Amino acid sequence: MKIYTKTGDNGSTSLWGGRRVSKHDFRIEAYGTVDELNSYLGLIRDLQTSSEQDSTLHQIQYQLFNIGSVLATDSGSKSPVDPPSEDSITSIEVEIDKMNQVLTPLQNFILPGGHPLISHCHIARTVCRRAERRIVALREAEEVSDSIIIFLNRLSDYLFILSRYYGKLLGVEEIKWEVKK
Repeated sequence: MKIYTKTGDNGSTSLWGGRRVSKHDFRIEAYGTVDELNSYLGLIRDLQTSSEQDSTLHQIQYQLFNIGSVLATDSGSKSPVDPPSEDSITSIEVEIDKMNQVLTPLQNFILPGGHPLISHCHIARTVCRRAERRIVALREAEEVSDSIIIFLNRLSDYLFILSRYYGKLLGVEEIKWEVKK
């Protein structure tokens, strides 16, 4: 099987269900950004120094692939997979709570940085927020499952806490944002 089909050479692509759309369509932007996020999570998994969160990140990557599949499905067709379940959202919340137990309460905004792993968590968090914005824009034009938006909203919180958690494991001091006049 060849990877190149040449069917997208004119700037269009097919949705699951067969309809062709422009590569700048809201739906393509949405699932393309989810794919970008998934790639960043793969990088975080490769860079991490502790495997405690590896299983969670792996499960999240599967969920993101499912979300991409749902988003790649034409609104008139049946998706090959389901959107995130309540359980998948709850499992992220459980992980956030577990990591938060070992972190000091946040007193200030913090700047991204201090270690490459921490910075990549913040980049993934901002890509997650962008994916969420793209999907909200898509929802204004077409039906999108609320659970996708909720999942991504929770995931961005998880990635923020994950950056702090890795900082604690690595002994990296958080960079506090302070108003400079």
